[in-house]
Amino acid sequence: MLKNITLGQYFPGDTVVHRLDPRVKLVLTLVYIVALFTAQGVVGYALMFTVLVTCFALSRIPVKTVLRGVRPILIIIIFTAVLNIFFTQGTVVFEFWIISVTREGLYAAAFMVTRLFMLITGTFLLTYTTSPIALTDGLELLLNPLKKIHLPIHELAMMMSIALRFIPTLIEETGKIMQAQKARGADFESGGLIKRARAILPLIIPLFISAFRRADELAIAMESRCYHGGEGRTRMRVLKTHFRDYMALFGGAIILAAVIMLRRVLP
Repeated sequence: MLKNITLGQYFPGDTVVHRLDPRVKLVLTLVYIVALFTAQGVVGYALMFTVLVTCFALSRIPVKTVLRGVRPILIIIIFTAVLNIFFTQGTVVFEFWIISVTREGLYAAAFMVTRLFMLITGTFLLTYTTSPIALTDGLELLLNPLKKIHLPIHELAMMMSIALRFIPTLIEETGKIMQAQKARGADFESGGLIKRARAILPLIIPLFISAFRRADELAIAMESRCYHGGEGRTRMRVLKTHFRDYMALFGGAIILAAVIMLRRVLP
């Protein structure tokens, strides 16, 4: 189960999506989210799904990786679908005891599940194709104007980057702790949901100890290298926008405009 979590992982590549400026990818991700929540109807969702598939095809991220990343949150998706199916009023299609399924509920569940799936996979694409360092630089440069009101932009961007970077590390550490406890007779797979939850509790203390130890080691390493925040720091690689970045922004603007137009024209 832990191996299926791919959030925060970076898959190196030399595709057009990998070469995009991280600032552009952050803006396009925001535009994608806005367009996805603006989309309405089959045509709107079909357009957004086509955009998502095209982006993944250009990035050459394997389909298995995408599906593996979505698998851990299937419970949330199924729970959302159930809520929409059984608690949406409308024309009753099936009824049993106090349970009733409506046509509007089925439509709402289908669209909501599709939206959640595309939202999760679309945001995963950002971390799949952008290294943590590039993501930090892009986020810091985008939020640079907020320095005028004395917000610690560099520190905030650094913390977000470190948090994303350590997600795969903590997942790997959890897997090692589980394997060590299984070797000592621990059982994490048999029994009901409550029993499994109780079996996971002994993992929390060693995982917290490991996380605090890694945080302390990281702090010592940063201090030993004379890290004092973003003031006066230079970058090894200076971000520059190219023609492909402007074309990507133009394409994102066209897609957002098309979604808004479809929402107004189609019922």
